[in-house]
Amino acid sequence: MKLVFAGTPEVALPSLTALAGTDHEIVSVITRADAPLGRKRTLTPSPVAHAAAERGYPVLKTNRLDGEATEIIRALQPDLGVIVAYGGIVREPLLSVPRLGWINLHFSLLPRWRGASPVQRAVIAGDEFTGAAVFQLVPELDAGAVFGSFSQALGAHSTSGILLSELSHSGAELLLRVVAELDAGTALAVPQTGDVTLAPKLTRDDARIDFDQPAASIYSRIRGVTPEPGAFTTVNDAVLKLLEVAPSVDEPTLPAGMILQREKSVLVGTQTEPLVLLRVQPAGKTAMTANDWWRGVAAESVTAS
Repeated sequence: MKLVFAGTPEVALPSLTALAGTDHEIVSVITRADAPLGRKRTLTPSPVAHAAAERGYPVLKTNRLDGEATEIIRALQPDLGVIVAYGGIVREPLLSVPRLGWINLHFSLLPRWRGASPVQRAVIAGDEFTGAAVFQLVPELDAGAVFGSFSQALGAHSTSGILLSELSHSGAELLLRVVAELDAGTALAVPQTGDVTLAPKLTRDDARIDFDQPAASIYSRIRGVTPEPGAFTTVNDAVLKLLEVAPSVDEPTLPAGMILQREKSVLVGTQTEPLVLLRVQPAGKTAMTANDWWRGVAAESVTAS
């Protein structure tokens, strides 16, 4: 088949690589426009754009799949459109351009967590299981019938970054299977059933930690927003990024937000048991161990807010 592939971040690369290893022809790769990165805000191609260029695929860089993009894709006469974390919406008439429409690899157990941040929201919510699904793209958000899916245990200590990496590889295998079934005419799509939950894009407010919550909820939120947008609090009116924390074992309670050192552990109080700070990053400085940061604080205790 002639395929059009749309994707942008690193988690889309295993799917692009997998499709590149088949007999199907990738006639175009669609990705978002170069974005400013780093302190110098240098315009940088997306990971998918870079990988596609290395393989010699025609690349269409656009943040909107508008009329112009539609006509470019229509001229290619694709059989199937494949989307993995592109970061934009496909609407009619583009939805109907490929002979078989568009399929989407989505990193959740649909209809749970429809939207832009399914893995992050699953971790924050403390879900026991996560997974991925390949579904038919329809006008309604992530609502199309499902061609295939799988589930896996979420893990008590995994961050959203670790889970996304794992799901991107196992999801690529699922995507290949569905593409092969579509090519053979044996694919069967099953309508979604169950309660719908939404996973809107994370904001900076989602990453601000409120220590007046149970430790388990805080731990889930920190893992859910790691690595992006990155958990943080404020100490002495300065931002402190919380890069890595862990549950404590048999530690006495502390007032919510109080940070102090016991033995060799830097602890922060919550509504329940304390959490252990392992790695942090003070404003304007590089990442460091919590113990190194604490030595620079030179106080018996401080309060995070």
